[in-house]
Amino acid sequence: MPKFAANLTMLFNEMPFLDRFAAAKAAGFSGVEYLFPYEFEKGMLREQLEQHGLTQVLHNLPAGNWGGGERGIAIFPDRVDEFRDGVLRAIDYAKALDCRQVNCLVGVAPADADMRELNEVLLKNLRFAADALSPEGIRLLIEPINTLDIPGFYLNGTQQAVQIISDVRSENLFIQYDIYHMQVMEGDIARTLQKHLPRIGHVQLADNPGRNEPGTGEINYPFLFRHLDQIGYGGWIGCEYKPRTSTTEGLGWHAMLTMDT
Repeated sequence: MPKFAANLTMLFNEMPFLDRFAAAKAAGFSGVEYLFPYEFEKGMLREQLEQHGLTQVLHNLPAGNWGGGERGIAIFPDRVDEFRDGVLRAIDYAKALDCRQVNCLVGVAPADADMRELNEVLLKNLRFAADALSPEGIRLLIEPINTLDIPGFYLNGTQQAVQIISDVRSENLFIQYDIYHMQVMEGDIARTLQKHLPRIGHVQLADNPGRNEPGTGEINYPFLFRHLDQIGYGGWIGCEYKPRTSTTEGLGWHAMLTMDT
């Protein structure tokens, strides 16, 4: 049976953030993830997790000026120090929240950038992050994202992520495989999951088109849940989708789809 984590950035977003932990527990989730913890005191977040018996499954490294449109800074030569400071800040939060994996959003490549230079900077930053996280028992993830939702995002395919992992040469670097993003970019989800399973540390979901809850689009989620069980995926599945109406009204997929797994 898959283990589902509510993405609190996108689910229950009709209520204040700290109230979403209780709502996730009441809806039957045993884990939570969200983009960033850094605007809250660590103790406040820890209290919510403990009070509601929830596992902090994932959060991201600091990713620059999110409100200004930045989607990561790991590829930029002039922001290496900022990236490294962000890694240390992420470790501080992850340890306080007992979070065992963090995701690195790599960034949007400027149109006139030297792609080879960006790649070299990225590899060096990922080596630093993977090495810093490893002694703390925290895994580093990288996430391919589709270029329709985020035009110019530097990391946009599974094979590119596999190559980056190979080039970094760290045993502490894995793929965050978002089914929605990779359905848009590649398709062939089931075979890709099976082929690269040893490199996949976390899975996320949403349906396509629309990025809404499972059952609203073209993706056969009952099949994929069974497939993940059959190939031996033992990690979490993060529910990072935009509810078509409200989160609670859209949760029927959870009981309906997991019943057949």
